[in-house]
Amino acid sequence: MTQDPQGFDKESEVPDAEAAKSEVPAETPASDERAEAGPGGDGSPEAAAQDLQEVALTAQLDQARSALNERTQDLQRLQAEFQNYRRRVERDRVAVKEMAVANLLTELLPVLDDIGRARDHGELVGGFKQVAESLEVVAAKMGLMQFGKEGEPFDPTVHEALMHSYSPDVTETTCVQILQPGYRIGERTIRPARVGVAEPQPGKPAEQEESAPEKDDGGGPDEG
Repeated sequence: MTQDPQGFDKESEVPDAEAAKSEVPAETPASDERAEAGPGGDGSPEAAAQDLQEVALTAQLDQARSALNERTQDLQRLQAEFQNYRRRVERDRVAVKEMAVANLLTELLPVLDDIGRARDHGELVGGFKQVAESLEVVAAKMGLMQFGKEGEPFDPTVHEALMHSYSPDVTETTCVQILQPGYRIGERTIRPARVGVAEPQPGKPAEQEESAPEKDDGGGPDEG
């Protein structure tokens, strides 16, 4: 009995084909993920979570900045109100002080008038003179100023006319007699000066105008 060498060769070709198929490399899951992510992309959950965290932090930062601006504006408004309050309090304090000083000095004006009359009559001597001068010095330190002099023009805002007359020696309404001096504190008058006033003599300018042509006519040459 003889063997068939060709049949043995045909059976040996089958394992070679299967081995060739096994040599083809299979695609791994990692390569699929890279293909899905695309070139240069990162689709991992950690990156997405990081992006969400950055968005949340940005929103919180904007909210904090908005709150800071509101608080800054509130602080500036409160500071302005406090400054206005301080100015009002200081202004009221000064006004109350001036009012109190004015009331006190107003009560002392009759005493100062008596001192002035005593000085005019030569009765301000001895210890009374020292007390009177000390009182006048204290009143001056508190801001009391005396005004009103003979010969100054009459001002109805600071003078009170108690006597009235005409005089050829004045060209306008003038204070010719000081009956009581006036007093002021700063720009505030607490008592006007009580004076006697004199006005220009009525008709005096008209008489001068009438007399001027007479002198001219009398000095001209006689016709004849």
